[in-house]
Amino acid sequence: MPGTDPAEAIAVVLGELPDLPHLPELPGRGVGADLTGRTASLLLDMPVDTAAGRWKLAGRPGRDQRRAAGLLSTDLDALYEAASDWSGPFKVQVCGPWTLGATIELSRSQNPTLADPGAMADLIASLAEGVAAHVREVRSRVPGAVVLLQIDEPALPAVLAGSVPTASGLNRVGAVDTTVTVEGLRSVLDAAATFGLVHCCAPDVPFRLIRDAGAQAVAFDLSLLGGEPEQDALAELVEAGLGVLAGVVDPQRPARAAPYSPRETTSGLTALWHRMGIPPAMLDRQVVITPACGLAGATPAGAAAALARCREAARLLPELLEETAP
Repeated sequence: MPGTDPAEAIAVVLGELPDLPHLPELPGRGVGADLTGRTASLLLDMPVDTAAGRWKLAGRPGRDQRRAAGLLSTDLDALYEAASDWSGPFKVQVCGPWTLGATIELSRSQNPTLADPGAMADLIASLAEGVAAHVREVRSRVPGAVVLLQIDEPALPAVLAGSVPTASGLNRVGAVDTTVTVEGLRSVLDAAATFGLVHCCAPDVPFRLIRDAGAQAVAFDLSLLGGEPEQDALAELVEAGLGVLAGVVDPQRPARAAPYSPRETTSGLTALWHRMGIPPAMLDRQVVITPACGLAGATPAGAAAALARCREAARLLPELLEETAP
């Protein structure tokens, strides 16, 4: 979300998304509020710090890791003030192990942790413990919440393809074996002991890998979905009963611009559903309409408008799907 005030962001989320609110992330607050830093604050017995603007494994917790922990604590306090009596689904987000490994550098080099299998194993174990503790903390602040854990993995396709750059930028870290990648994701999902979903806002989403890791839902940007092989893999997930969080609302559309109609908002999704040959009832039961990627780059008014468009499009989705049936 845009802005720097967690209480204000939580109020917007609770107001616009009464059926599935979430704990907002506010990267506009700077170092420690970014995707990597926020999750690095959860690591147990694995200190990090920043050097030249990059996160790095360290001998002891650095100032920026402490700042990240403080920002997250402030967010949880604001959540308690606004939603301690909330009852129902509530989503929280963390950076996934493979994106974390691609963005945190080793302590004695500028290569990503991903380049060292031993360090990656330690990172995954630390993250699994930290995420489990985070989920417990959210439940203690909001006892009525049914917590959904979203694992953000924008770098996962690059990890699998062997395209994550080394420190020099001249070479790439070798591709990680699929089995190892699955087990890393599974470790974090299992440790959290809650409904888990994996979000990947990049091309070539590895749908089958995400299913094999035990995720119960997948989130992706519809505009980045590839051709028939990728669509077939998505159809397999849907038929297996997994949930789908489809990013279809443009968060950068100015609030003053004429809003998309629900039909325009969902046209790509309904067309995809018909191509996949999935029964319409499954779309209504399994799909959540979301903004594409995130809202941090939008204006506050634009972010609120995007959430409202998601809610309205979701309300009318079953009717629109029937109208557009071949």
